[in-house]
Amino acid sequence: VTVVESGGGSVQAGGSLRVSCVVSGLLGEYLAIGWFRQAPGKEREGIAFLSTSDGRTLFDEAVKGRFTLAGDKAKNTAYLQMSNLKSEDTAVYTCAAATFLEPPMNFWSLYLYHYWGQGTQVTVSS
Repeated sequence: VTVVESGGGSVQAGGSLRVSCVVSGLLGEYLAIGWFRQAPGKEREGIAFLSTSDGRTLFDEAVKGRFTLAGDKAKNTAYLQMSNLKSEDTAVYTCAAATFLEPPMNFWSLYLYHYWGQGTQVTVSS
């Protein structure tokens, strides 16, 4: 199983970036993809989650209204579009995947995610 992020980079406050996540090698119909971020000196936090089987999404309050998440079920890929970025969004963004035997009720809890990417840096300058 591989989880690979791409995108990220540096942008000025108010700008936009898109990061992508491709999950390979996982079998099963019910997959969730989550985006987590960790800023220096802070704990990892989950910010956006996608249930690929039905397209449900969830967002942390810190990014709700500014970030959107779209998925391609056939490709096990998720795209996190980040807009109106703020300096406090600066962090390493990591994608993770979780599998389920049935449509998940809970697909946001950290403990559900067993497959992780390496992370990609997002830097927002003010």
